[in-house]
Amino acid sequence: MIDHIGFPVSDYERAKAFYAAALAPLGYTLIMEIGADKTESASPAAGFGASGKPDFWIGGEGGINRPLHVAIVAKDRATVDAFHAAALAAGGRDNGSPGLRPHYHPHYYGAFVLDPDGHNIEAVCHTPA
Repeated sequence: MIDHIGFPVSDYERAKAFYAAALAPLGYTLIMEIGADKTESASPAAGFGASGKPDFWIGGEGGINRPLHVAIVAKDRATVDAFHAAALAAGGRDNGSPGLRPHYHPHYYGAFVLDPDGHNIEAVCHTPA
């Protein structure tokens, strides 16, 4: 199951305003904004969603969503670890070792790899250990 998706935008503030207005009729609002100081790439990111969960993300160019970011739900933290190891063994490049990312929420446990085309692929588990 896809957990969330993100992509880069050329003008972060303009895109944030656009998506805030365009997604409002769908019940989406800006739920979370991550400052450049909290991302692995030093570029801000904005997460939109409904019911309190951001699942549609935009980020500054070269940011966390370069060139595309897709996160897939893992059933537990061991599965996140296994994904990371398998992806690296298959030729992926590390883009964030398995671990907690408490700036998203206290139980956010994820791992990131860049695929052969540079897409940022993530496995994430939201449940406590």
